[in-house]
Amino acid sequence: MATKSITILAIESSCDDTSASIVRDGRLLSNLISNQDIHRQYGGVVPELASREHHKEILPVVDAALKHSGVSLTELSAIGFTQGPGLLGSLLVGTAFAKGLAWCLNVPLIAVNHMEAHVMAHFIDDPKPQLPFICLTVSGGHTQIVLIESHYKMQVLGTTRDDAAGEAFDKIGKFLGLDYPAGPEIDRLAALGKATIPFTKPSVDGLDFSFSGLKTAVMYHLRDQVLAEPNYIQAHLHDICASVQDTIVEVLMEKLVKASEVTGIKEVGIAGGVSANSHLRKRFESQGARLGWRIYIPDFQYCTDNAGMIGITSHYKFLHQKFSDQSVTPDPRLKMMPL
Repeated sequence: MATKSITILAIESSCDDTSASIVRDGRLLSNLISNQDIHRQYGGVVPELASREHHKEILPVVDAALKHSGVSLTELSAIGFTQGPGLLGSLLVGTAFAKGLAWCLNVPLIAVNHMEAHVMAHFIDDPKPQLPFICLTVSGGHTQIVLIESHYKMQVLGTTRDDAAGEAFDKIGKFLGLDYPAGPEIDRLAALGKATIPFTKPSVDGLDFSFSGLKTAVMYHLRDQVLAEPNYIQAHLHDICASVQDTIVEVLMEKLVKASEVTGIKEVGIAGGVSANSHLRKRFESQGARLGWRIYIPDFQYCTDNAGMIGITSHYKFLHQKFSDQSVTPDPRLKMMPL
């Protein structure tokens, strides 16, 4: 008798992207994302507006994901959703929708840690990392180095003590008058310049990170230079972006190299929205070749927030019956825990 397929609807609503995905037996059938452009005019995500947009978009996005995959509601084996970390209002929308649908269909509910899901994005496509491996997860809200011992056991080796790398990109971009999100624009502009400005790299013991000092150093540098040369930012924008980007990437790579040395692991990945940065990818590839790493980078669509990574995490949790009950609540400060 054939084994019944495991078909999961996954929902991601941790910040300002509404996403739904269908995963069948560990293979993505659809992965759709609705972006919220409304935040650009404010220079950052406005939590109340984000939750309202999720209310508008979640049903159409889920419906489109089902239609794109050719899967009906009656075929679903479980509903996976992002429990946290993230914005409380945004998480509430996804959590409430997932709980209601799971209850109506009488299928299991699977709560997923957003940061664990970024790591698990490596298991969507081939080649997949051999276990154990270490992963640098870099996003707008978090920067971590994670040891993955199995699909169900992860340990944070290092984390940011203040600003995340993506947050530093966005805040510095605001100093430069760039639109939100600034990370991709800094990446584009940096390609036209040279890293000629020696910004001081934050010094933190162990494998932890700190980027608030760099943000402050850039702010003071710009203030002092603009006093002497009012057109300084416009005249040197490319070099400023290249210097900021090079400093952030250098810090990230130094810690990742140290993590590999401490653990002795040469299976190494990067994930999260900032892993789409072209300079980080180039440095990661060159360091990997120099140190004999086997390196892994998820496809671009799985780097930013998306339900595909929630779906693949839900699949592995389903295999081990890691379900939640209807009392589960969103947790905006959810810590990295074993799956």
